[in-house]
Amino acid sequence: MNSVGEGCTELKREYDQCFNRWFAEKFLKGDRSGDPCIEMFKSYQQCVQKAIKDKDIPIEGVEFMGPNKEKPGS
Repeated sequence: MNSVGEGCTELKREYDQCFNRWFAEKFLKGDRSGDPCIEMFKSYQQCVQKAIKDKDIPIEGVEFMGPNKEKPGS
């Protein structure tokens, strides 16, 4: 699936590959020492935020999850 911003699609692909590899090869096998893809996620997140702003997509009232964020009610 492409990203909301055309310029973000490659960053999304790279992050997805990194995350899927880490999840399958480490996390599911009990290695919970950390996500090595955090920096890729942050770069992708910044790109998406810029694309949302550039496209003037309304996001008022939307809560975003990300690294170091807890689910509501946790």
